[in-house]
Amino acid sequence: MIKLIIDTDPGIDDAMAIFYAAAAPEISLLGLTTIFGNVTTAIATRNALRLLEAADLDVPVAQGAKAPLRLPPFKPSAQVHGEEGFGNIPAMQPKGAPIEEEAADFLIRMAREHKGELVLCPIGPLTNIALAIQRDPEFVKNVRRIVIMGGSLEEGGNITPHAEANIYHDPHAADVVFGSGAEVVMVGLDVTHRILCTKADFASIAALSPEMGGMLQTMSEFYLNFYETVGKFDGCSLHDPAAVIACSHPELFNTKNLPIRVSCSGETSGQTLEAGIGSRAAVSVCLGVDSQAVKSLFMKRLALLP
Repeated sequence: MIKLIIDTDPGIDDAMAIFYAAAAPEISLLGLTTIFGNVTTAIATRNALRLLEAADLDVPVAQGAKAPLRLPPFKPSAQVHGEEGFGNIPAMQPKGAPIEEEAADFLIRMAREHKGELVLCPIGPLTNIALAIQRDPEFVKNVRRIVIMGGSLEEGGNITPHAEANIYHDPHAADVVFGSGAEVVMVGLDVTHRILCTKADFASIAALSPEMGGMLQTMSEFYLNFYETVGKFDGCSLHDPAAVIACSHPELFNTKNLPIRVSCSGETSGQTLEAGIGSRAAVSVCLGVDSQAVKSLFMKRLALLP
């Protein structure tokens, strides 16, 4: 059983990832921490609570940083995920509330309480993770693994020609995480662009899971339309679900151990680059994936939802 915390900026593919984690019998979801990115941190917190309520999960949500470590705040990606984060689904207030503990402090505490067992899966900018690393020297030793959705080694970027969006929105934080010495896995565009979910796939999910699957299908209409505006008509990439799946099924990914640094300025800001050998500890970079197996697992697990 994987003890998992997802750091998230929901976000349509974040919703897919969280619903997957809720359905996966091999995952024990211990909580969510929230971050800016697809939406503001406040909206991300609201959306995280809504997703947990939809999944009938009673786990804590800790609100995180509202801006990058050094850069000014970015405008959220409304053209990708909608103004409220869930496509055309209107804003709704959840019944619950976040805990008073800040996200980075919650992560530090949970890593201590589950020393050597806790897996973190950040699927947004890495600010909360970097703050936890900076505040607690033991944090990187206490966590079992940090599985990041972000970056690209060979695929290029998706927000600039060089940078993947999560890394771009706080490159300084990403560089802290990649240089921390923690056991890090980078699930980036090199693999997520190979795993696609089509309109027919979402219809199939909704047919088997009318409530939660239906919610994802409604969200997906906005997401798929965005993909079509950029010339991609064969579906949307399963970015965030792929990272959650990599937490429990690493055998479905081919990795290469490399030291990674992040460009933090200029036109290449946010680019993940191979660092000099010996300059920092290596991380596991996913460069290949059994895309059919990952997608099949995603579809199979979501069919278990109500």
